[in-house]
Amino acid sequence: MKKIISLLMVLMLLLSVTACGSNDTAGSTAAESTTEAAAGSETANILKVQIDVEVASMDPQIATDGTSFEVMGDVTEGLYSVDAAGSPILAMAESVDKSEDGLTYTFHLRDANWSNGTPVTANDFVFAWKRLVDPATASEYSFIAEIAGIKNASAIIAGEMPVEELGAVAQDDKTLVVTLDFPVSYFESLMSFNSFFPVNEAFFTETGDLFGTSPETILANGPFKISAYEPAATTIELVKNEDYWDADAVQLDGIEYQVIKEAQQTMLAYQNGDLDVANLAGEQVEQFKADPEFNNVVAGYLWYISPNQTVAGLENVNLRKALALSYDKAAIVNNILKDGSIVADFAIPTLLATGPDGKDYRETAGTYLSTDKAKALEYYNTAKAELGVDTFSYTLIVEDTESAQNVAQFIQSEIQTTLPGMTITIETMPKKNRVERMQDGDFELGLTRWGPDYADPMTYLDMWTTGSSNNYGFWSNADYDAIIQSAKNGELALDLEARWEALKQAEAIVMDEAVIFPVYQKGNAVMIKSNVSGIEFHSVGINRIYKNAVKN
Repeated sequence: MKKIISLLMVLMLLLSVTACGSNDTAGSTAAESTTEAAAGSETANILKVQIDVEVASMDPQIATDGTSFEVMGDVTEGLYSVDAAGSPILAMAESVDKSEDGLTYTFHLRDANWSNGTPVTANDFVFAWKRLVDPATASEYSFIAEIAGIKNASAIIAGEMPVEELGAVAQDDKTLVVTLDFPVSYFESLMSFNSFFPVNEAFFTETGDLFGTSPETILANGPFKISAYEPAATTIELVKNEDYWDADAVQLDGIEYQVIKEAQQTMLAYQNGDLDVANLAGEQVEQFKADPEFNNVVAGYLWYISPNQTVAGLENVNLRKALALSYDKAAIVNNILKDGSIVADFAIPTLLATGPDGKDYRETAGTYLSTDKAKALEYYNTAKAELGVDTFSYTLIVEDTESAQNVAQFIQSEIQTTLPGMTITIETMPKKNRVERMQDGDFELGLTRWGPDYADPMTYLDMWTTGSSNNYGFWSNADYDAIIQSAKNGELALDLEARWEALKQAEAIVMDEAVIFPVYQKGNAVMIKSNVSGIEFHSVGINRIYKNAVKN
């Protein structure tokens, strides 16, 4: 969902904090914490964190959303993790040998156990990665193995080779050898991403279809383990994993996630001491921004509207441009969100990646689809003439969080005012359902988001290739596909400067075709109790990491 963080981000990370206590179960120390919490103890070292959407999946090779990634990252650890600045650091791998040509990585695993006492082995990674690329798994993130350059991943995903041909081999229990088809400069950063997390094969087989659906069917090899969870649960409880290889560094006794979607209810819970970390929205930002516990963090998420181009009218580029230019993005970030979000006149966020010139991608790339209501009306009139239609009606599907609904309602009003004869109907639903509808193509317009998985523009641009599972609008452009393919593993991949310029060209094509209608790059206004420190915020990959969080 990505790993270079600027000095600005480092400063933001230093603002991190998180905190104090309530209930939990599992193990003797967890039982003690639960007893304290039940008695109303103020000393229970449990961090209470608000999230505004449910966890969709705890399966590393199936999960696709940032909330699931965050919770999964609490309990599972890959070959690498990241430090406070977002740089990759060894985790399950104790050391690594790299070939001079950049095509072979030999990982030596540390002595570490799963929460059931079983050792973490090289085969746990091989098994998980084969699941990731196996067409039978139908993982929405199978493409990430291609991005990582793992040998034969593309052919296996296409069904042209058996999974046994994947370039990942367990030389022995503690030695994992990974072979690439081509050098990937950010390979080690990718290894901290959730899709590459290990899965114990025997446990997976034993749990079958129930894998990842309850504490009994989730193994941990990370700082915490699950003590209470079920799909779509509004509360998720974690306790410290005493079997974690670096357990001495973990200061919290556990984490309690609470799904609260309504902003006022969130702040009441925070003020009452029922939350230690809470997100602010809208007017709350103005109200609390002078509070010492207020923190503003730039995130990597790009929010945009995806038009389904198989729907009548939306195949017309002029109609898409009319829609994309018709709403006031500055009003959205300044008057509705007020959380540090910024206007998105682009498809690639700021603070994502640095080019060969040492500059942030956005510094040298163009801007596109900036709000222009007069121009929107011109495109609209052209589209009406081309389509022979004077009125249009589309449904915009939106997840049921307060901020998403507020943004959608404003966009609805703006479009209908700017483009007479255009009717927008809003349909709200839980995020999981919204994602499923878009993946199935069962929508007309969808307000969605994408968080970067690694620190390269490709983490966005690869989505819009023909046939990509994340290409919700079903757009196809042969020239665009050729650029992306070459930048991934062709001639452009070998020339960093030419590749960088080609990626800018690819973004321009997406924007000129109005493949998506960008809205804003997310900022997070977060309240964090003053007696908490050490939460790490990242704009790439897992957005919040709690391993080093401390409550004083």
